[in-house]
Amino acid sequence: MQFFKVKSVEETFALIDEKIGKITDTEIRHLDEALHYILAEDITAGENVPGFDRSTVDGYAVIARDTYGSSESMPGFLNVAGEVHMGEEAIKPVGRGEAIYVPTGGMLPPGSDSVLMIEHCEEIGGLLNTYKQIAPGENVIRKGEDIKAGEVLLSEGTRLRPQELGALAALGVSKVKVYRKLKAAYLSSGDEIVPFETKTLETGQIRDINYLTVMGLVNEWDIELIYGGITRDDYQEFAQKARELYEQADCLILSGGSSVGAKDYTTEVIQSLGDPGVFVHGISIKPGKPTILAVADGKPVIGLPGHPASAMIIFKLFGERVFRRLKGERIEHKPERIFARIVKNIASSPGRSDYIRVRLEEKDGEWWAEPIIGKSGLITTLVKSDGIVEIVSGKEGISQGEYVPVILTR
Repeated sequence: MQFFKVKSVEETFALIDEKIGKITDTEIRHLDEALHYILAEDITAGENVPGFDRSTVDGYAVIARDTYGSSESMPGFLNVAGEVHMGEEAIKPVGRGEAIYVPTGGMLPPGSDSVLMIEHCEEIGGLLNTYKQIAPGENVIRKGEDIKAGEVLLSEGTRLRPQELGALAALGVSKVKVYRKLKAAYLSSGDEIVPFETKTLETGQIRDINYLTVMGLVNEWDIELIYGGITRDDYQEFAQKARELYEQADCLILSGGSSVGAKDYTTEVIQSLGDPGVFVHGISIKPGKPTILAVADGKPVIGLPGHPASAMIIFKLFGERVFRRLKGERIEHKPERIFARIVKNIASSPGRSDYIRVRLEEKDGEWWAEPIIGKSGLITTLVKSDGIVEIVSGKEGISQGEYVPVILTR
């Protein structure tokens, strides 16, 4: 085997996707303990959300055409025929020329098709003065508008973010089948490496910084870490400890000893763990060229450079990809935070900041942000979005093709 035939970054990502598969072990978790876990099955909606037509504002349920022509200078008049209380079924219908008060989230009475906000009307002695005309469906969420019974809400491989948990809760789902939590093992090597707690260094000694940076990233990715300590530059000791850790974890991480030199045992040790072995030995990247990636009997092994900056950059860049593949997470090639071009014009009112949910799509080498239009009460608009675009106060909107900052919510 010839090593140090370096791979490009793109080739390395492609090889990780090709060589590393997901774990097969699953577990059932309560929804309040499933954050950041990966779904192991599709979730199909068993009911409509919402289960009834409801109001999105405090106001009066009306027949929209009864408000036509209403204005501040020429108000319309409707008879107030009752009130709907939160949590109760709306039984009394709204007739022509009538209005029934409905709180935010309350059930829409039969016969009504819209809700007039309380800011746009005034009740005086049982008579409702209407100061604005509204359209059918305004300020209303229809039954099943958010989630329809029978549709696949979330597919296998979805990472459960807070918005996915909210959508599942809306369906009454209390438990989910997910891939189990991963366990990684870490081992430092080198005669010069000493524990990071060491107060006074001897000449030539280096504290084990890499353990802390690797541990920090692994914790961010919600993975359990086993710390194997530090081994000397001795093949037998290194191989024995690496084997012990390899057998306890889903992925083995080795730091140090991956550069070409007389004391480089890392490649031999990794090859001894199982087949097919090393598939990347060197990446065309700076810092971090002397990086090793391998699969030993189905388990990935990562050989990090010894230099702390190189090790952290490499582990963040490629280690995260390895673990996402292991977790069973769908890999979508989208960045962490970006500027994107907006797909369509979006109006905004001066004097307030608007936050628009968007879906990202790559076209001709550029990222485009497509607004997800939906009422604020729809949880699925968050599930379908990749991020949020801010229209700052004082700006009257954004124009099609304009570059906008996207705050990612993935």
